[in-house]
Amino acid sequence: MKAGSVVLPRWVRRVVQVVFLILFLWVVLATWTTADQLPRDWPKVFFLADPLLLVLTGIAARDVPLLLLWSLVTVVVTVLFGRIFCGWICPLGTVHSLAGWAFDKVQSRAKRRDAYTGWQKAKYYLLIGGLAMALFGGHWISIFDPLVLLYRTVATAISPAFQWGVEQTAHSVFQADPHLGPLHLTSLSEPVYQFFRDHVFAIPKQAFLGAGLVWLVFGLMVAANGYRRRFWCRYLCPLGALLGLLARWPLLRRWVNAEGCNQCGLCTTACHGSSASGPGQGWRPSECLMCLNCSQVCARESCSFGLSMPWKKEPTLQPVGLSRRGLFWSALGGLAALAGMRATPQGRANVYYHPQLIRPPGARPEPEFLARCTGCGMCMKVCPTGGLQPAITEAGLEGIFTPRLVPLIGHCDYNCTACGHVCPTEAIRPLSLEEKHQIKIGLAAFDPTRCIPYVYGRNCIVCEEHCPVPDKAIYCVEQELKLRNGQNRTVLMPRVDPDKCIGCGVCEHVCPLDDQPGVRVLSTNETRHDRHQPLPPEVPGQEDLPYG
Repeated sequence: MKAGSVVLPRWVRRVVQVVFLILFLWVVLATWTTADQLPRDWPKVFFLADPLLLVLTGIAARDVPLLLLWSLVTVVVTVLFGRIFCGWICPLGTVHSLAGWAFDKVQSRAKRRDAYTGWQKAKYYLLIGGLAMALFGGHWISIFDPLVLLYRTVATAISPAFQWGVEQTAHSVFQADPHLGPLHLTSLSEPVYQFFRDHVFAIPKQAFLGAGLVWLVFGLMVAANGYRRRFWCRYLCPLGALLGLLARWPLLRRWVNAEGCNQCGLCTTACHGSSASGPGQGWRPSECLMCLNCSQVCARESCSFGLSMPWKKEPTLQPVGLSRRGLFWSALGGLAALAGMRATPQGRANVYYHPQLIRPPGARPEPEFLARCTGCGMCMKVCPTGGLQPAITEAGLEGIFTPRLVPLIGHCDYNCTACGHVCPTEAIRPLSLEEKHQIKIGLAAFDPTRCIPYVYGRNCIVCEEHCPVPDKAIYCVEQELKLRNGQNRTVLMPRVDPDKCIGCGVCEHVCPLDDQPGVRVLSTNETRHDRHQPLPPEVPGQEDLPYG
């Protein structure tokens, strides 16, 4: 074994991986707040360690949020010691490791394919395509970032499913409790339910649109480990590709004693990253996850890790091996994909304004918003009403999983600015409460075929009572109606003042008509788009002048 070599028991790495996974899950569950308090920066800690977000945001938005500069620490560690982040810290990598361990229990080792193959270059070409998209403002590749992907999965799919399970179980126990004698099942179930309700779940019965799609993607990723261990990390992960390019000549390197090695293949079988060309042959630091498994399973102690100067080019050190032709076609493919996304009406932000694409207050103009938003789901997780939901088709393919307000599910709280304060890339600007009150995200309109006073001639002032604007954007005017029996009735007809309405969606959310409300909020008149404001402010004395 080489002097100065690194020797650590395998359980050390496993403990570190589990600790970071638990920390990540705790951060997701703890990312909730109330309307009267601002979230802190610590829930963004994992995203702040992600250099891919730094690179993509810097290129696509031509701007870098200062907090993302913390990811340079990950860059320095990777350059010096290799892909330690992937093998020890990344929570999605730990999920794949656990899935691979489970598949190993039911599969024979003969079915494992752990030697390096050229298909592992695919993630580098995908990264190049994503960077080419970023040159023209496309941030789309970030939805495949492992931290973004896992946060979105836990926040919008796993956590709501777990919440449903807890709530349904508590309800079933409450209904089934026979209430015989002094002992009751609810004495055990209710304290557990109340703990989760008060300290874990942000919103009762929280649910998200598109959760089934998120579950499907996550399930396929995990199932792919049955074909090849850490399939996602080896072939598709864009962050792993970026870190692989940074880890080409690390200080920490693998050494193989050719005299002691009998090429038994144990090292390649135990390798999580398929970094070796064959048993004891060729080592690619760009693929190595620094799990150290190869050195720990070697019965002859012929494989070890030690420190070496970066400029030393050992013959066993294998390059990434990307071809110029491959780089060209991957970049061209990325540009073609972006062009296809923007060839649709949704992709033309100044041509087509989707009526249901209501962005949260503080969202930047659509092109700049899409150049920053990762679709991570932090803003949706922290929304105290649950109204922020993932966009599926409303913003086109480029805007999938980006946040939009769905008033039927939850309104935008008048005194809440949480979404802008948790956004790691500032796609949603952090606002003060005073700034938020001046921003319009949409405009309410009454449907005379649904609204109760208009259709049924009965008074209903629920929307006016709940309007949070101090001067009331919704007001009522008296109108006399003739009833079926010939009698006259005075009914209060609701109206919307477009100069005061901010589009918060409270009126639509509280409308007694739950299926299709009599008042709806659409994206019209939003502050962030100058061209999407068809109703100019009314000037006293010029009310009767024609528009335009």
